[in-house]
Amino acid sequence: MEHTDARHLKVSSGNSRSIERYDAALELFNGYYGDPLTLIENALAEEPDFMMGHAMRAGLLVTAGDGAVMPMLRQALEQADAHLGRANEREQRHLAAARAWLEGDFCRANRLYGQIVVDYPRDLLAIQVAHLTDFFLGQSSMLRDRVAQVLPHWNAAVPGFSHVLGMHAFGLEETFLYEQAEERGRFALEINARDPWAIHAVAHVMEMQGRTDDGIEWLQARAADWSQDNMMAVHNWWHLTLFHLERCDTERVLALYDERIRSGHSAVALDVIDASAMLWRLCLRGVDVGDRWKELADTWEARGAEGQYAFNDVHAAMAYLGDDRPAAFARLVAAMERAARGSGANAAMSRDVGLPVVEALIAYEARDYDRVIELLGATRLIAQRFGGSHAQRDVLNLTLIEAALRGGNTRLAQALAAERTELKPMNPSLHRLAQRVRALAIEDDLEAAEQRTSPVAAVQRAA
Repeated sequence: MEHTDARHLKVSSGNSRSIERYDAALELFNGYYGDPLTLIENALAEEPDFMMGHAMRAGLLVTAGDGAVMPMLRQALEQADAHLGRANEREQRHLAAARAWLEGDFCRANRLYGQIVVDYPRDLLAIQVAHLTDFFLGQSSMLRDRVAQVLPHWNAAVPGFSHVLGMHAFGLEETFLYEQAEERGRFALEINARDPWAIHAVAHVMEMQGRTDDGIEWLQARAADWSQDNMMAVHNWWHLTLFHLERCDTERVLALYDERIRSGHSAVALDVIDASAMLWRLCLRGVDVGDRWKELADTWEARGAEGQYAFNDVHAAMAYLGDDRPAAFARLVAAMERAARGSGANAAMSRDVGLPVVEALIAYEARDYDRVIELLGATRLIAQRFGGSHAQRDVLNLTLIEAALRGGNTRLAQALAAERTELKPMNPSLHRLAQRVRALAIEDDLEAAEQRTSPVAAVQRAA
């Protein structure tokens, strides 16, 4: 007798209790709720050769996007290897994909998970791991298209349909199809109001369109659905904080940072990334963040895992610069340089994006604004190569704009302000940006007028 999961995919186990635990853990993983890892480990404790359980544990660790969990992934795959003869073809492919990730071949891992998706379009574990590794690799079009590939095989009768729609909504947003993204995200929430990825996707749409009031209302009204016992909670709080920052309400931003983003001093990669990005944005605006950098830099240092994923490294660099830790910063740069000399996806990420961005950050701290402009002016055009979302990578644009303003590069500041106004016309912070650009232009005009009327200038004109 063949045994299947809730989506009628064959599994090698004949233990119905293990399969039930797998389906329950997958539902938690899809919604980022609870502790799916513990649930699946309980199933493995009862049935050590439950191969889809091993595949899920490996997939969960892959999607952490965190070099700090690599030892756990290695151990998980070693335990799976002891029972590999029991695995069916699909389960073997899951484990092979996770092994490629462990070996640092992120692109191959992503391809292998993607091939499982093509052959088994209702394999929701493969879909979600492929979706998140697309995100880590900056493959924006695949965030949309990989999910689109499976949609004909799904409907509301298939468990997990809302999660597929939520992933598709995020992919549509990351490829600038904002109206479609919002419609798809809202549809997902009609099926499952507690789908935080769909909530998150619609919040991204509002962020990209500069709809700050809508964004605040959207997240606050649904806070009960995403803010409790959820791995996305800090990230959605970060999105809410972004909206308040665009309102220039820095007191509210700092309160949310303390009460929601860093209240638990989490060392999870996504959480410390969000914290670094928020403090850096505040510092760009000249806001005194007190001693908040210290706690965050301590957390980054304790994590280690530097030189394994450039996107994370850039945010660690922000914390080390913010708390003035030259030794930690130098160690981080050395790790990134070693990574850049290697092979694989992270080598290219570090070489092409990570290291230039880190150099720009230290140039900004040194007030070498011309160097910041030189580096970020080029790097922001290819920044998607090191992963993250448009909203997350926007910190590079903000740093470039601030460098132009502080460096007195009026033409560039005007151009970047116009660019941003066209993208986010409803954004309240644009008024403040426009005022600063106008003040810079007036200062230039006054200097030019002074030079024209100075005695030296008059003599030069006469000559």
